[in-house]
Amino acid sequence: MSLDKSAAGSPPVRGPGDLVAWFRERERPPAEWKVGLEHEKVAIEAGTVRPLAYEGPRGVEAVLRGFGRMGYQLVEDEGRVIAAQHRGLTVSIEPGGQIELSGRPFQDVHVVAAELDRHHARCAALAAELGVEFLATGYRPWGTPATTPWMPKSRYRVMRPFLAARGRLAEDMMAMTGSVQASFDFGSEADMAEKLRLALAAQPAVTALYANSPVVGGRAWGGKSFRVQVWEETDPARCGLLPFAFEEGFAASAYRRYVEWALDVPMIFLRRRGDYLATGGRTFRAFLAEGLHGERPTLADWEDHLSCLFPDVRVKGVVELRGADACHPSMAKSLAAFWKGLLYDAPARAAAWDEVKGLALEERRELSREAGRHGLAGRDARGRLLRELAEALLRISAEGLHRQNCCAAGGEDERVWLAPLLERAASGRSPADEALEAFRAGGDRGLARALRCA
Repeated sequence: MSLDKSAAGSPPVRGPGDLVAWFRERERPPAEWKVGLEHEKVAIEAGTVRPLAYEGPRGVEAVLRGFGRMGYQLVEDEGRVIAAQHRGLTVSIEPGGQIELSGRPFQDVHVVAAELDRHHARCAALAAELGVEFLATGYRPWGTPATTPWMPKSRYRVMRPFLAARGRLAEDMMAMTGSVQASFDFGSEADMAEKLRLALAAQPAVTALYANSPVVGGRAWGGKSFRVQVWEETDPARCGLLPFAFEEGFAASAYRRYVEWALDVPMIFLRRRGDYLATGGRTFRAFLAEGLHGERPTLADWEDHLSCLFPDVRVKGVVELRGADACHPSMAKSLAAFWKGLLYDAPARAAAWDEVKGLALEERRELSREAGRHGLAGRDARGRLLRELAEALLRISAEGLHRQNCCAAGGEDERVWLAPLLERAASGRSPADEALEAFRAGGDRGLARALRCA
């Protein structure tokens, strides 16, 4: 989760038109489009399956302070270190002590990949120094939210009870899950609409390719991505598919449609003077009409609210793709390349839409569940394997990357980063299949070795 920006001096919101304008002001010309990448890891004490506490010589705070010794600037919340920043890159903590890299956006995947490699090299050095292990997985395989130490970040004191009252697995989402996410710019309202709609429709293929959470509470649960189930039972008001994105005429009023949806989602908190104030479930629309705690809404409040919406694809200042379990860094690089090939090339977007159009909304929801249960062996309502859909989308993405012709120093274009996904689609094996094999052969420690990324 991103760090809160200062709310001081933020312009007031006078009506929905200001919120539509907020999106319009974030349009960028294609020459300036970039790729952002976020990668989450769960941490355990080396040689065990125990999660890290916040404090102590092998705690989460010690990890962040380790980045401080590497030249990062530490960020505190009520006197507790919650993040480390360096030249626009942020390493922060999620509620259950997950370590998240929020990388800087770059115009090509080669540079994104190099930054991710540097980050994991630093993680490996800290792991050796402190006696910890970092695991890339969609769901912590051991323990529960009740047995996992929660991090002392002030917003979580409000978020935890709010979400727990709205979904059986909301606390699991906060404390137990890990993901890899990619974000992309948009150039106009119609461009944003096209990217959002395609990304929502193609997401089940990505979920299947990245399914990597087959063990829950120390046991195989019978599916490939338990993280899919977690999001199903977090908060239906702010999660899942966005039906309006598939309605006729969406592209002509995409900003307004997204704003109208977001206005009716209950706010989790309101930040004022360093405090996180409970909202009582009031929507942003009600806040706009009536105020809250004697306060009127500002654009900073709107940005806070957007950061607490969790659909499968989210729009803030960028289009953010959120459907992939955390996997090995090589797969994270592939995610950035896959979506760049589809979203930043108009012919690729059109061809990809031809592959995913035509399903009814409930068929799309069921396809996401299929991806979570069966990975690449899942089927859509027409009987098509997710493996086959993934192969088709990968071919289109490769063509899109080839046309973009963004080459590294050695002359290779960004198609080189698709190799891990091409291998998975050809084999029909999600990362969960290998994780399960490691678990059955070597138990808990075998699984930890298979998931370890630093």
